[in-house]
Amino acid sequence: MTATTRYLAPSGFDPIFNRVVNLLPKLGISIAGSRLLAVRGRKSGEWRTTMVNVMTTPNGQRYLVAPRGHTQWVRNLRVAGTGELRLGRKTEAFTADEIADAGKIPLLRHYLERWGWEVGRFFEGLSEDATDAQLAEIAPGFPVFRIDRTR
Repeated sequence: MTATTRYLAPSGFDPIFNRVVNLLPKLGISIAGSRLLAVRGRKSGEWRTTMVNVMTTPNGQRYLVAPRGHTQWVRNLRVAGTGELRLGRKTEAFTADEIADAGKIPLLRHYLERWGWEVGRFFEGLSEDATDAQLAEIAPGFPVFRIDRTR
């Protein structure tokens, strides 16, 4: 597996846990800013959903980080360029722009500060205290998208 193909599939108890946790945003319940991400499938055109953490930086810009790597939602979002964030009956359409590896370093650090307790196991032993060089080394394996509301 290379950084550009890095994908950590759910294992063990993860699939069961993910099914349960994915129900929460459908019910209007957000845990630490979570939302249900909906993106059209790149082949089927059908809506695909998964729970994500929406990261807001101090300047108010919002991002999606893929801690498991180049997942299906990442591949779909690259093709579609748009999606929806859902919480209960509220739906927010957005456009997405992928961030280049060099721009990911402060974003990955901020993500680890906010959600390291939840997703730290996917970050190859790194924490928010990692050096810039360490974060730069892993950056290609962690897709990051800036999202902007469209309506």
